[in-house]
Order: sequence, then structure tokens, then C-alpha cells
Amino acid sequence: MTVGLEKKLTKLVLRFGSIDPERAAAKQYELLKDTRVWRAFLNGYAKNGVIIFDEEAMPRGELLEKLKELEPEVVREERLTVQELIESSASWNNILGNMES
Repeated sequence: MTVGLEKKLTKLVLRFGSIDPERAAAKQYELLKDTRVWRAFLNGYAKNGVIIFDEEAMPRGELLEKLKELEPEVVREERLTVQELIESSASWNNILGNMES
């Protein structure tokens, strides 16, 4: 399966009402096994998280239903392309190396 660099993804920044480190790690692992989720980070200590997913493949309601037990609240939402995600994930060394060549 190939994905175009201009494909749009959704980034949700969340706050959780009911979460702890163990449940956060388990839920993060569960989410990352789903190929429709591109990135997931759930912090059980700070009670927040970030999930980047393909909203065309996984409706927002389905994602929020998976998180229901953690009492998620969407704090911020962004749209980004696959290319923007890749660039933001690259280390500074990779970015600087690309600029020099």
C-alpha cells in the first residue's frame, strides 16, 4: 500500500479525565497496532496525549469510542499532510543533512 505525501491526516491533542500510566501505555499500544493510527502518545502522568490518524479510514467517533474509558476531551485539532508529519519527525541531523546536499 502506498500513500501520497499530500494525504491529509488529523492530529488531536487530548486531555484525559481518568487515566494512569499503566492504562495509558496499554491504550497507546492498542492504538498503535491499528494501521489507521499514524502516531499516538498518551501520558498517564500529565493526563494528556496526541494522536495522529487517518480520519478517512477511521472516523473520529470510532477513535473517541476506543478512548471512552479514559474520558477524553479534545483540546486542539490540526490537519497535516504525510509530508509534514515526516518532516516534523525527522531529527535535526537529518534536516540539516538534507539542506547541505
